[in-house]
Amino acid sequence: MFWQRAWYRSGLHPLLLLLFPLHALFVTLSTVRRWLYQVGFLAIYRAPVPVIVVGNISVGGTGKTPVTEALVQWLKQQGYSPAIVSRGYGAKGPFPQLVTATSLAQRVGDEPKLLAVRTGVPLAVSPNRQQAIELILQMFPDTDIILSDDGLQHYRLARDIEIAVVDGNRGLGNGWRLPLGPLREPAKRLAEVDFVVQNGLTQHNYGWPFTLQPQNWKRVKDSIEVTPPQGECIAIAGIGHPQRFFDTLKQQSIVLKECIEFADHHPFSASDFAQIDDSLNVLMTEKDAAKCQLFAKDSWFYLPVSAEFDEGFWQQLRKRLQDIASKE
Repeated sequence: MFWQRAWYRSGLHPLLLLLFPLHALFVTLSTVRRWLYQVGFLAIYRAPVPVIVVGNISVGGTGKTPVTEALVQWLKQQGYSPAIVSRGYGAKGPFPQLVTATSLAQRVGDEPKLLAVRTGVPLAVSPNRQQAIELILQMFPDTDIILSDDGLQHYRLARDIEIAVVDGNRGLGNGWRLPLGPLREPAKRLAEVDFVVQNGLTQHNYGWPFTLQPQNWKRVKDSIEVTPPQGECIAIAGIGHPQRFFDTLKQQSIVLKECIEFADHHPFSASDFAQIDDSLNVLMTEKDAAKCQLFAKDSWFYLPVSAEFDEGFWQQLRKRLQDIASKE
């Protein structure tokens, strides 16, 4: 949690200065790596169908997964047959692997499992995106567009559209790159992508705004819809920006006895909840629920959210896709 506080405060935290050599090394290696792809020294794979990459230039939660889901649902409405590829962060594999609603989050990753449940489209995970795409096209030959979840820095994969997601509230933090700050790439990288979308309407103006709208509460163990939890509750979150989830609960007038933060992508087990009173409701995000379903109790609930955009964004995306189609 130190990193989040240090990166998103005003100015550079004094302790971070000790990491300046690592920062210089990270910047050098990432810059050289991208240059090697740009000049053709490292091979780039181009899929036989258009590819949309959804990612961010900062670490931590920005709302990328709901954005990917919203894009998939919109593409289906437009008559496309989309599929998703993902690295499968924290997944044990084997790779490449197709992801379905019954896949174990520990095997395929929490975000891919969530997207498989919410979208119902073909989805494959692998650190090698080419292998994931080839598996999808082999098993689902009608696929006519691919979304790469969290692949903005995966330059081995050629892309037709880049969408960068930014947290409207936290912005780009102190503006430094790792490990002095939260940025994977410099802020000027946002000027190179096709679309910048920002989570929330704030004083910042990075790009097209979207909002995360809470849906109906569901029980963790079986995903059955329930009425909003009553009485005192314990909130837990193992996501990049836990406070956003906690704030959402407070906006719903839920009584929170305690809010417990875990690291992003935390591999939850039953032991993490051993000290929690069974008489209290436990509330969590949908991403965390995907890893807790096998040992969840009846009083554990999660809150799905969906990303909502203005029509103007969809009109611009439609135009961009038409331009791509006209060049084929």
